[in-house]
Amino acid sequence: MSRPPRARESVLDAFETLLIDDGERAATMDAAARAAGVSKGGLLYHFASKDALEAGLIERLDRLMQEDIAALTTAPEGVVAYFLRSSVMQNDPLDRVLIAISRLAQGGSASASAALRGVREQWESAVRPYARDETALQLVMLVSDGLYFNNALNGGSVPGPVPRGAEMDALIELVLGATAR
Repeated sequence: MSRPPRARESVLDAFETLLIDDGERAATMDAAARAAGVSKGGLLYHFASKDALEAGLIERLDRLMQEDIAALTTAPEGVVAYFLRSSVMQNDPLDRVLIAISRLAQGGSASASAALRGVREQWESAVRPYARDETALQLVMLVSDGLYFNNALNGGSVPGPVPRGAEMDALIELVLGATAR
């Protein structure tokens, strides 16, 4: 029986969802196979181990980061504005894989931690030419971190302030004024 290429992505989607919804301990090989609707043999055809599943998610992150960096560096509104706007989670594929890999890192995965450091370094490298110095760059990065964190708070009982519309425009103008070359 041939296995369509989509089966591999379905398994990764299931593993990613398990990590996000239930955490690293619940994201077992058996649970991923069940959630993807494939047999254990079908899962093993694509991923021989949990480490291989984790590597598959990191490959997904790498691909999505390449797409994000391309969008960031060609954004008509500018790199910093795009970066800050995209720091507010939209539950898009990049957001989802970042959360899933964060769960792996929290569970002690060195490769997941390294992948997250790599993400940060890629964003810093893309933003750096638009910041007047390293302190300005860190201001942009920390505002991005704060937007992301506060957006995460919106799902719980403590709402986080996430600027939208004119408020976001004003925040971006303030950051640009403080950081631009």
